Amino acid sequence: MKKLTLGAALLALAISGTAAAQARPAGPAPRTASAPATGDTARKVLMAREVFAYEGGGRRDPFLSLLTSAELRPMLIDLKLVAIAYDPSGRNSVAVLRDLTSKQQYKVRVGQALGRMRVAAIREKAVVFTIEEFGYSRQEMLSMTDSTKTRPPQ
Repeated sequence: MKKLTLGAALLALAISGTAAAQARPAGPAPRTASAPATGDTARKVLMAREVFAYEGGGRRDPFLSLLTSAELRPMLIDLKLVAIAYDPSGRNSVAVLRDLTSKQQYKVRVGQALGRMRVAAIREKAVVFTIEEFGYSRQEMLSMTDSTKTRPPQ
């Protein structure tokens, strides 16, 4: 398949049949109006499309996202805080989180990264995450649900 640039494709569209021998160099695409069909001299319209193919040769493909799905996982909404081993001095606290979608379990400490999130603090019943997205930083808290409460009868 022959690859054409957009200017060459429009030029080939404008010049058809016997006029192709008089082709001009590629430049701004000429505008053409379709001539009314008179008897046997009706023109065929040739539509050509520009095709892109990237041969990286060991380089990164610029059309692929820099963020793979493995780097985005786990998301905060997919996590459930299961347990906390709290140290009042704050140096040895550990939190256990479970990913509800993949059933994977994470043991995290303060300063540890989990996907795009970083554990900022571990409190008695909550974990504070710092999330950096698009050059902005925000903090979100994941709290433990109170398991001592009973469900209302159904």
